[in-house]
Amino acid sequence: MRVVKPLPVLAVAALAAACAAPGASTTGKALDAATLDARETLQGAPIAREPLAPGWWKRYGDPQLDGLVDEAIAGNPSIGLVRARVEQAQAAAATARLGLTPSIAASVESSRQRLSENGLVPPPFGGMWIWQNQATVSFRYQLDLWGKNRKAYEAALGTLAAAEMDARAARLLLEAAIVRTYLQLQAAFEQEDVARATVAQREGILSITRGRFEAGLDAELEVRQAEGAVPAARGELLAAGQAVALARDELGALAGAGPDRGLALHRPALGAIDAAIPSALPADLVGRRPDVIAQRLRVEAAGRGIESARAAFYPNIDLTAFAGLQALDFARFLRPGSLTVGAGPALSLPLFEQGSLRASLAARSAEWDLAVAQYNQTLVDALREVVDQVTTLRALEARETQAATALASAERAHAISLARYRGGLGNYLQVLSTEGQVLAQRTLQADLRARRRDAAVGLIQALGGGYDDASPTRAAAR
Repeated sequence: MRVVKPLPVLAVAALAAACAAPGASTTGKALDAATLDARETLQGAPIAREPLAPGWWKRYGDPQLDGLVDEAIAGNPSIGLVRARVEQAQAAAATARLGLTPSIAASVESSRQRLSENGLVPPPFGGMWIWQNQATVSFRYQLDLWGKNRKAYEAALGTLAAAEMDARAARLLLEAAIVRTYLQLQAAFEQEDVARATVAQREGILSITRGRFEAGLDAELEVRQAEGAVPAARGELLAAGQAVALARDELGALAGAGPDRGLALHRPALGAIDAAIPSALPADLVGRRPDVIAQRLRVEAAGRGIESARAAFYPNIDLTAFAGLQALDFARFLRPGSLTVGAGPALSLPLFEQGSLRASLAARSAEWDLAVAQYNQTLVDALREVVDQVTTLRALEARETQAATALASAERAHAISLARYRGGLGNYLQVLSTEGQVLAQRTLQADLRARRRDAAVGLIQALGGGYDDASPTRAAAR
């Protein structure tokens, strides 16, 4: 309901609306990251002297990996999807900003009309055909006395900043996926090396066994056992080659290209990378993650939405004005006497819209509760991911140490059994047994090394990669 009223009525209308405006009913409470302490769990973890920088994967020193990440950022469909969401949020913010600026419109009308003989215009004009010509420029500005439009614009800016953080989170996820798959490719090549060495070793043992059989030192059974071990090792070599091919295919897909893109990839040449976390409180660890910041921005935007919905309960004033020309014929249309001008305030009283306004406020309050719950869950999950990766890295490092000791013992035992076998002091079963232990330990060592590298990337991802927490401030200030 919109009517023009004298300005003194505004005070009475504002008082009536203020009495009708309810308070926001919210139940959510955002967690304080500082209360989610994990210093005891993280104590003794590797410490980074400097924060991670953008392009964290470049610390591996592999140009091929750098090129793959660049290709993925440019061509992966998931990045295009989040970019479209950012553009959508930008358009929504631009629309909300219009509520803070005056609106100006212009119109030109010209029509041929027959006046009714029995209408409002009496004869001699009644029954005549006339031209109706009008050209006007109108102006309208909402004073926004209670900040309804301003809060709506701030909420839209917060949503835009959250969308930008979502885009950063999606990019970090893609970067980590590329690096992890690249590490899988390296691990597949290393397993292929183990399988190839095993084939060569078993072919050597087969040659020794055949020589012993010809010398009458072994029976045919040992020869057949040695012969059967060679195809089995070759099968493991084929399986490792398959793993290499699958990793290449996945990298091609992640880069936004076809499987043939992976065929051009050569063996990774990765340097060492330290698994490190900043020596700061957990609040600082997880506070720079783009997904955590995105959820926090959504909480703030939801709060602005509640304020905007509350402001809608209060009356507001629109200032309107128009100026133009109006005439019944073309001859006098451009004369000074055709000038028409008007101006005045329009008071909006939402007294009969309480039901819809209360429903809108309840919806905004529910959005705030939902945003708080999502923020709390994201915060808890973020800290858990950091602690999980640190725990995994510690365990894998300890297991690698034990595996290295076990491999050295197994290789020594195998060397002794093989020497005894060559000298006729041992049998083939001893060689086969010790060889199996060496193969198992080599495979385990390669697997542990690959898992530790993957956990190192997981820790970088859990810490937010190279995210710079100054960016959200600039985004929200736009």
